[in-house]
Amino acid sequence: MKKHSLIKGTIILGMAGLFARFLGLFFRIPIQALIGDEGMGYYQMSYPLYMFFVAVASGVPIAMSKLISEMNAKNDREGVHQVLRQTLIFMLILGAAFTTFMLMFARPIITILKWNPKAYYSFLAIAIAPIFVSIMCTFRGFFQGLQNVRPTAISQVVEQVGRVVAGVLFAYLLFPKGIEYAAGGAALGTLVGAIMGSIYLVSTYVKVKKEQPVIRKKMHKYILGDLAKAALPISMGAAVGTIMSLIDSILVPQQLLKAGFTQLQSAVMYGQLTGKVFTLMNVPLALSVALCASLVPIIAESFSLGKRQELIKRVDMAVKLSNVIALPSALGMFFMAYPIMNLVFMKDAAGYEILKYISICIPFVILTQTSTAILQSIGNYMKPVYNLAVGCVIKVIVTYVLVSFSNVNIYGAVIGTILGYVTSCLLNMHELKKSLNIKFNRVDAFIKPAIAASIMIVAVVFSNAIVYNYTMSKGLSCIISIMIGIIVYLIFVFLLRIFKYQEIKNKFSRRK
Repeated sequence: MKKHSLIKGTIILGMAGLFARFLGLFFRIPIQALIGDEGMGYYQMSYPLYMFFVAVASGVPIAMSKLISEMNAKNDREGVHQVLRQTLIFMLILGAAFTTFMLMFARPIITILKWNPKAYYSFLAIAIAPIFVSIMCTFRGFFQGLQNVRPTAISQVVEQVGRVVAGVLFAYLLFPKGIEYAAGGAALGTLVGAIMGSIYLVSTYVKVKKEQPVIRKKMHKYILGDLAKAALPISMGAAVGTIMSLIDSILVPQQLLKAGFTQLQSAVMYGQLTGKVFTLMNVPLALSVALCASLVPIIAESFSLGKRQELIKRVDMAVKLSNVIALPSALGMFFMAYPIMNLVFMKDAAGYEILKYISICIPFVILTQTSTAILQSIGNYMKPVYNLAVGCVIKVIVTYVLVSFSNVNIYGAVIGTILGYVTSCLLNMHELKKSLNIKFNRVDAFIKPAIAASIMIVAVVFSNAIVYNYTMSKGLSCIISIMIGIIVYLIFVFLLRIFKYQEIKNKFSRRK
């Protein structure tokens, strides 16, 4: 089986992630048109709880990829498959328990959290998905541990296709019964997508196992213990990050009511924040997630084999890639918030101001994710969790205080999110420098990407205005200006030599 380098693995997963996000946007467009901000509010209220489980489960594939990468480096195939078998059993039990909990306590949870009662149908629809998410997470961890990201990438696309087609279909069919039923139909797409992604990964594993028969060696007695030692802190870190969204689903609607808004107005504003803004933010974050998924087994391999110079090069490359992804994304969404929102949501640009200001936190979110992946790859599991927890506390306090002011309202959550991630990012980067005794090349890693991104956004803004003057089409001018921006950015990344030829040629990875 081929091993993918950090750059190639990031590109494969990143492209798949971006394609999946764009499919998600196509899902949002008809759903938004069908159920509006109100329906999106019902749909999104239950979604953070589901994403909390996804975050908890996400620690398992990362921990698996670390263990499997180390075993595979020692040619222990039986150990690799033992990790898969034992993890799958554990994850199925965990997923089934979470599903049972959501189904049994749906109404009490909605009442306690003071969600709109109409969110009940979305909650039920999404409750069964954790079982299949458990299967997907396990097999993705297996393939990522072998540094083969292609099955993970394809499964993301398959999952999203199922989610989009089924979600739109069920929402349309159930719409005559009411907006809350249509929102529940949209949530059913999540379940269908998870089922399709699981089927693809299991069938791919069956083929791989036939091609590479396992040679029986000694049994590993402490696999689940080793897995838990690595997975628990990673899951806690991912859960803390996702708790920020869960906090929004609890605090924001409540505090908006205190600020004097009606329950319907609160649902609409919350729908704009989560259904529109966070959806668009997730597009660049797909590349960051891809980078982290590629990073863990590659960093873990270098660290376990004691290759310090190779380790430092890979860490430096990861930070550089993070900024190359983050800076143009942040500037693009800040200066082009209205045209992007207007294009994606078919002239429904309500909430674009929220997107504009929350884009400030994109570089800090991405650097937090990358530094967390690096620290946990070298065995420093808990420090990123503590740092995320500190950021989360700041997020809670700021959101709770500011949202209740009527003149601040939903922007209190935006300010809280920015301050929370800035805090976590700075703490993580300090810990990274201390743990590895590393000094980053600030010119290559920070200044050059900032220069390229600044030139790009000037080209985007001017070309958007010029094309609009000729075509009088906001959508067409937005698309053309973004394409021009991508071309200009890539040209200046090349001209400024942000990535050296030797870095790309070497790829920092061997092939089997």
